[in-house]
Amino acid sequence: MVGEGKGSPTLTPPSSLGKGCTAEHRAPNLFQQVFTLFRDVRPGSDLANFQLSPIFNMPKSQLQCYGESVYCTSEDILSRCGRGKTSLERFVAVVAWTISTTRPVIFGWAPFNPVLGETHHVSRGNLNVLLEQVSHHPPVSAMHATDEEEKLELVWCHYLAPKFHGKSVKAKIKGKRQLKILSHGENYEMNSPDLYFNILPVPGAVWAGSVSVLCKESGLEAELIFYKGQSFLGFGGNSRLIKGKIFHSQSSNILYEIAGQWDSSVILKDVQSGETSLLYDARQTILNLNTPVVKDLQGIRATESAVVWGEVNKDILEGEWEKAREDKREVEERERSLRKERSCRGEEWVPKHFSVSQNKEGQWECCPLEPSVPPAPIIVPL
Repeated sequence: MVGEGKGSPTLTPPSSLGKGCTAEHRAPNLFQQVFTLFRDVRPGSDLANFQLSPIFNMPKSQLQCYGESVYCTSEDILSRCGRGKTSLERFVAVVAWTISTTRPVIFGWAPFNPVLGETHHVSRGNLNVLLEQVSHHPPVSAMHATDEEEKLELVWCHYLAPKFHGKSVKAKIKGKRQLKILSHGENYEMNSPDLYFNILPVPGAVWAGSVSVLCKESGLEAELIFYKGQSFLGFGGNSRLIKGKIFHSQSSNILYEIAGQWDSSVILKDVQSGETSLLYDARQTILNLNTPVVKDLQGIRATESAVVWGEVNKDILEGEWEKAREDKREVEERERSLRKERSCRGEEWVPKHFSVSQNKEGQWECCPLEPSVPPAPIIVPL
């Protein structure tokens, strides 16, 4: 849980197909990063509670990365989801939007693990997005986003399960994403691909795994496969391929086939007619994205990610690695101190914006306490 002090926010460019965050941040050389990782961890280690050195950190929190995948787009692809005339048109639009939430990842960088109670609140046009870190061990993040004009609502609950496997790190992203098109009474459920960091023989980061999109109201379902790509000794191969299909859940009758690259273009093929069309163009959606800016400084909470990690962000951007290590340790020590104080008083921390529970399978579930998200003091320029 973050403390009462309030510093100044430091906002950085989102990850995109253009320069993005790489234009402002240069991490230490790769050899130094790999040496540090092998020195600090062992094969089979559970990395959920592992504290990375700042040389591995990008200047932003994991909450911001989750949020950016929703509010940082070149075109408003989310609003299209509710504008389709038929349930099939809307479903196809949701599939395209789901692909758009996959963003480029650079090897050697990782966002900060949010502290308990940390929040991130940003608006893009009529879309208001609010995230909160509702658990620290394990790290569970909740998101609520609403667009009252388009009658859209998003509810996400994410938690990472990273493990070190000697030559790679696999970050399994557990949890559920929901997109509700309120004007049509439709609820879409989906998950996320997993993230792989390959250390040897060739360093790199790739999204891989199976993603399901399901709408029970229309009986439609999609399966998307993100491929790691075939290579020889780590060289060559395309690690950004995506293939899939859209079909009726009950009959398994395939309506469309999907193929392409999530960082380029994805094609939709009508199985019956053989006709093809462009489903998703990454260059129109996630290229050279705008950096969020502060609209109302007084309205920013002390719990805001850009404030909690503000000083560390500045240190990283300026290449002050020793100071970054000290400032990061200060944030983490403050978190441990608050946790210890609550334990001594017998208090249990409760999220401010979500109710949190675990189902019989041990899966985390998050439900927003308010029906809508208010406009934020941080905005994305249109």
